[in-house]
Amino acid sequence: MSYSSEVKEELSRLPCPDYHCVIAELAAIISLGGNITGTAGGYHLDLHTENAAAARRFYTLIRTAFNLQPGVSSRRHNYLKKSRTFSITLDRPSEVLTVLRSVGLINNLGQIDEYHSRTYNPLLQRTCCRRAFLRGAFLASGSVTDPEKTYHFEITCTDEDRADQVRELFQYFGLEAKIVLRKRYYVVYLKEGTMISDALNIIGAHVSMMKFENIRIVKDVRNSVNRRVNCETANINKTVSAARKQIEDIEYIKNTVGLRRLPEPLREVAGARLEEPEASLKELGQMLDPPVGKSGVNHRLRKLSGLARQLREQGRL
Repeated sequence: MSYSSEVKEELSRLPCPDYHCVIAELAAIISLGGNITGTAGGYHLDLHTENAAAARRFYTLIRTAFNLQPGVSSRRHNYLKKSRTFSITLDRPSEVLTVLRSVGLINNLGQIDEYHSRTYNPLLQRTCCRRAFLRGAFLASGSVTDPEKTYHFEITCTDEDRADQVRELFQYFGLEAKIVLRKRYYVVYLKEGTMISDALNIIGAHVSMMKFENIRIVKDVRNSVNRRVNCETANINKTVSAARKQIEDIEYIKNTVGLRRLPEPLREVAGARLEEPEASLKELGQMLDPPVGKSGVNHRLRKLSGLARQLREQGRL
């Protein structure tokens, strides 16, 4: 089971909240995932989904809020043998009308209509109902990527007004969701790990949120260790490369004019470097008599490199 399916499975098994929250959650599921057909003379409502958890939640909410018995069916895809589509259906026009009026998807004239504003929508005046609406939206058309791979949370909407409504609700909870047009759909998405964790908490997926956070912590520690190792490796490579160049310069001076031509401080540090090719500047300084600090050793090695360059260019010191 994918991580996204795990989240929906957890949400589908949450206890049904208060009636007003049930209505808000149903409003989102029907608005983003439902299919309303017919005319003002008689509507037909159904939900088609490949996610069993979303179908189960929709069925449970309808039963809880209206004590109705929706039709349930499933079929297996011909080409995708492991994939099933679940259908939850309301056929009786009077029942459909009751549901649509309750969730605010139909006006007094019997016409399909919907409030897309959070501010003026009577179903979304309570904070708990806003959480329920986002939960329903995720169940109907949302997904979240396995945090082991990357961080991505999204809810797909069929039009821009619905996408703006979902984004506005996330903004109410302090999450800066963005919208992108993907083919003919408007996708509201979050990419930052902290915001995705908060979003899971908002919709009530607390177990999934803890799993997400555990994975995120491990990844952060792993990345921190990798950065430190890479930094230390780079420093070691840099030190080794510098030491190799220093030895080449000292050997060149030794083979051309001899180290005896050098002043005592330079001759001393040159000998120490030849004896200990892998020693750090600090270790080289402690080998000298009297000991010299890192900056002093570095200064002397720079002088030796300068003398080697002069020898190569001019043939004399």
